Amino acid sequence: MSIYQTVQDFINIALENGTIEPLDEIYTRNQLLHFVGIHDWKNVEHNFEKKDSLYLMDELLEVARKNNVFETNEREFYEAALMNFITPHPAKINQDFWEKYKESPEEATDYFYSLAKQVNQVKTRELEKNIAYYHTTRYGDLQITINLSKPEKDSKTIAAAKLMKESEYPICQLCVENEGFYGIDNKAARSNHRMIRMSLNGQQWDFQYSPYAYFNEHSILLNEKHTPMVINKRSFSNLLEFLDLFPQYTIGSNADLPIVGGSILTHDHYQAGKNGFPMAKASLREKIVLSKFSNLQMGIVDWPLSVFRLKGSDKIELLDAADDILKKWRIYSDESLSIRAKDIDGTQHHTITPIARIRDGLYELDLVLRDNNVSKQFPEGIFHPHRKLHHIKKENIGLIEVMGMAILPARLKSELFEVEKYLLNQENQISEIHRPWAEQLKKSEKFTENNVHEKVQQEVGKVFEEVLQDAGVFKDDEQGKAGIHRFIDFINMD
Repeated sequence: MSIYQTVQDFINIALENGTIEPLDEIYTRNQLLHFVGIHDWKNVEHNFEKKDSLYLMDELLEVARKNNVFETNEREFYEAALMNFITPHPAKINQDFWEKYKESPEEATDYFYSLAKQVNQVKTRELEKNIAYYHTTRYGDLQITINLSKPEKDSKTIAAAKLMKESEYPICQLCVENEGFYGIDNKAARSNHRMIRMSLNGQQWDFQYSPYAYFNEHSILLNEKHTPMVINKRSFSNLLEFLDLFPQYTIGSNADLPIVGGSILTHDHYQAGKNGFPMAKASLREKIVLSKFSNLQMGIVDWPLSVFRLKGSDKIELLDAADDILKKWRIYSDESLSIRAKDIDGTQHHTITPIARIRDGLYELDLVLRDNNVSKQFPEGIFHPHRKLHHIKKENIGLIEVMGMAILPARLKSELFEVEKYLLNQENQISEIHRPWAEQLKKSEKFTENNVHEKVQQEVGKVFEEVLQDAGVFKDDEQGKAGIHRFIDFINMD
C-alpha cells in the first residue's frame, strides 16, 4: 500500500466517525501530510473499505519517524496527536452517545468503548501483553494479573521529567482538563482522550474509559471538580444513581484514606466495568438482620476481607442502612483485634470500600470495612499486606484487589522466571527478596520443567490470597467471626 493510500484510508475513518465533514477533507489531508512530514500528494482510490486504524497508525508513525518529525522519547505524545485526527470532538461524541442511549444504555457504552479502542484511547495491543490466570481458593477463583501494559519510561524521559518544572495544569491525571491535552514529560498524552458528561445528584461527573484497562470495559467516573476522595452517604447514592443510568455495569470506589485507599486520593472518582469479579460471585457466609432495616436482605460475604452485602429495591432504605454502617464503623474500636477508630489527636482510621451492582432486578451494595492503623510490628499497616508478602505485592490494596483481582507489578515477569530456574536447580539470577519464599517452595513441592511454571503461578495466587486475608479487619477465624458479631451488636444498639 502506498503512503498516499494510507493517508486517504486514515482520512476515510475520520469521515466515517463524523470527525470531519466531506468539505473538510482537503484541509484535513494537508494538515495530516504536514504532520507526518510529507510535502506532496498523488490521488488514490477513495475506497471506504474498513481498514484497521492501528495498522494505519503504525504506517503513518513509521513515515513520520523516517522524516524525523518527532524524537524517540516523544512517540507517546505524537501517537495520541495523530489519532486525534480521527477522534470526534467532545461535543460530537456526547451528542452521539446520548442519542444512542435513547435506544439502550448498552448501545451507548458499546459505541463509546468501540470508538475508544479504535482511536487507541484504550490501548488494546498493550493490554494483550498482560499475564492473566485464575487461582482457585475456597473463596472462589481469584484473578491474578501481572500488569505489563503500561510502558516503562526510558532513562532520557525520566531525566527530562526530573528537570522539568512541575506544571499545575492539569492539576492531576484525572481532571477534565486532560481531555485533548497534548502532554509533556511528566503529564500523560491525552490528545485523543474523550469524556462523556453526565449529572449525578446535581453534580457534574465525567465518564471515560481507562487507557490501560485492568478489566473488561474498565471505566472511570470522575468529579468534574478537582476535589478529594470522600466516602459518605452521597458517595453511596452516586453509585446507585450511576447504576440507574447504566445497569449493565458494576461500580465501586476506592477508600478515602491512605494505605487502604487507591493511588489517587486527591480527586474524587469511581471505577466501573463489566468484569464478573470473584467477590461478586462469593456467597453469603451468613445472613444478618439490622433492626432498623429489616426490609433489606443482608449478610456477611464469605470473603477474606470483612464485607457486608445489602440488597433491596428501596434505594432510600439501602442508603440509610449503608450510611448507618459507615457512621458506626467510623467510631468503632476493638482493641482485642487491633481495631482502633481514631488516634488521641482525632486522626480517623476507619472507612469503607463500597461496590454496587444490580442483580436480579435489585440494588446490591457490598460494604468492605477498612482500617489503616499501623503498629511497630506492622509499620506499613496492620491490615495491609505484611512484609513477608512484599516480594510479590506491597502496594495498596485498592478497589480492584478488594474484589479479587490481583494487579501485580511488571517486575514479576522476569523475577518469577528466575525463581523457576532456581527451583529446577538451573543457573539463575534469583532476586534476594524471593529467596526465602523459593526455599520454602523447594521443601514442599517437587518441580519439573513440565510443571514449574504452573506451580509458581499458583503459589503466587496463594500469596495474593494471604494478601487479602491480611487486609481483612475481622479475620476468617473464630476470633474474627466473634468480633464482627460484636460490631453488628454495636450497630443495633440504638
